[in-house]
Amino acid sequence: MNAWTFIYLMLVLKIPVAAMAWIVWWAVHKTPEAEPDPQSSDGGSQRDRHPRRPFPRGPRRGAHGEIAPASPPRTRPAVARVRQDERTER
Repeated sequence: MNAWTFIYLMLVLKIPVAAMAWIVWWAVHKTPEAEPDPQSSDGGSQRDRHPRRPFPRGPRRGAHGEIAPASPPRTRPAVARVRQDERTER
């Protein structure tokens, strides 16, 4: 086994292990967030009491709300043809 391989395995690959250990240590020592004071809240839900209005409808067609116009006629796709090349004729 090469000496550089040993150094790589013993030092460089330990960096992720040390980082994970630091994250666990940080999470254990973190102070919990303070709870909001129950005296300062109004005691109700923070959601709006009334539901939102629906989105506006799309524009009507014509004066009396006619139906949508028919779709245009479909066209046939062009057929791909092989070009005759001078080299392929031989």
